[in-house]
Amino acid sequence: MQHFISTYGYIGLFLVTVLSSACLPIPSEVAFGLAGAYCTTAFSAHPQFNVASVVIIGTIGEVLGSIIAYELGRFAGRAIVDRYGKYILLSHKDLDASEVWFQKYGTPSVLVGRLVPVVRALISLPAGLAEMKRGRFLVLTTVGSLIWATLLTELGYHAGKNQYFVKYFHGAQYPIAALIVLVLAAGVWHRWHSMKQPPRHAKPRR
Repeated sequence: MQHFISTYGYIGLFLVTVLSSACLPIPSEVAFGLAGAYCTTAFSAHPQFNVASVVIIGTIGEVLGSIIAYELGRFAGRAIVDRYGKYILLSHKDLDASEVWFQKYGTPSVLVGRLVPVVRALISLPAGLAEMKRGRFLVLTTVGSLIWATLLTELGYHAGKNQYFVKYFHGAQYPIAALIVLVLAAGVWHRWHSMKQPPRHAKPRR
């Protein structure tokens, strides 16, 4: 993630945010945090970002990815999971859980869901399945994405201004990158393995 963001700059940030909001297992938290840190002079070896630009570009990417997921959910949510779920690591259990969240919290769940890790990546699908009005969905998604992008970018920015953080980061960036890759790989493997398991509530046929 660090190499991708530092190499492709704003374009890399935009792509990550689009994909993460389109239900792919990509952590936008890390992308915004890194981009925020790159807004400081402490990371002069990397492309210098601007906080306002990071927030705006990231929010646009988040909204665009959410629209893609919403439209997929509205027109072919279940069918896509049936056909491609194993490739994008999505199951009907995921859709069921996000639908329960949507039904429990109603329309505000789109706004609240944009601020909850994991849920935020899936909440657009049940909104589409429920055929929520597009205008309302767009407004709530934009507000939630803007809050998310601003919060994480600011956290990354202030962390980047901390001398102790910068010193530690420069000295441990490769071990940290390796750890992130291992954690993501473990998460993907566990997700893939769990999707192969039959549902616990399933009863054997007689």
